[in-house]
Amino acid sequence: MTQKQYEVLNWASLFLEQHNRETRVAELLLQHHLNVSRTQFYSQMRDEIPASIVEKYREDIENHAETGVPIQHITGYETFYSRKFYVNPHVLIPRPETEELVLHVINHAPKDQPITIVDIGTGSGIIAITLALELPNATVYAIDISKDALATARKNAETLQADVTFLYGDFLEPFIDKNLTADIVVSNPPYISEDEREQLSDTVINHDPELALFAEDQGLAAYKHITKMLPRAVKKGGTVAFEIGYLQGESVKSLIQETFPNSSVRVLQDINGRDRIVFANNLS
Repeated sequence: MTQKQYEVLNWASLFLEQHNRETRVAELLLQHHLNVSRTQFYSQMRDEIPASIVEKYREDIENHAETGVPIQHITGYETFYSRKFYVNPHVLIPRPETEELVLHVINHAPKDQPITIVDIGTGSGIIAITLALELPNATVYAIDISKDALATARKNAETLQADVTFLYGDFLEPFIDKNLTADIVVSNPPYISEDEREQLSDTVINHDPELALFAEDQGLAAYKHITKMLPRAVKKGGTVAFEIGYLQGESVKSLIQETFPNSSVRVLQDINGRDRIVFANNLS
């Protein structure tokens, strides 16, 4: 017996609700399986869906409900800054907050002269690739210590035709080893404290790479490593932009001010009113 789209959607939404999952996943996943735009999706609610699609869709809904596997790992992509990026268990799934970090960098960056940008802990490459595409005057480098993550980032750069140089290594080491310096250093490093592990959902803890999530020293270890290397990697008068955990603003701000006493450091809030970005310029 064939089913109409709205019937299939209603079943999935109820099933997810019963398993304490977000019901919006039902809509996003069905739109993916039907391979239609959002407008098409809403306009064909009373259309019948082929049984083969319904069967595969039900399997994916049940899998997500029971295991917490992210919808992005089922579809294989996530949208970031209006572009599709491949994702997999080797990389952190892009978050909307990181778009705000990227936007601040784009708005701040000079547009009338060549600049160099380095992205530390690039993961799927969302930050470096977006900056390379949005700032044609920028030479962009991206670093990661995970070879699997770099392979994913390279695939995304190739697909989106972004000119990014990828470097393998720890924090800024491979960049410094090449005697390079940057006008802008940007990073969304691991910043979750081990103490917060139990607060994370199974969708995050079981499916995002731990290397991209957790950091020692109450989540501040990565910021300390990077800040210590900055004097050798950033040009005089340069900029650093960090994504942070919402309780880390003042701590990360202090780290930068200790290293660059004359810099201008701001803690910026995200769309939800939480501290999310530390932005420092005039580093010297």
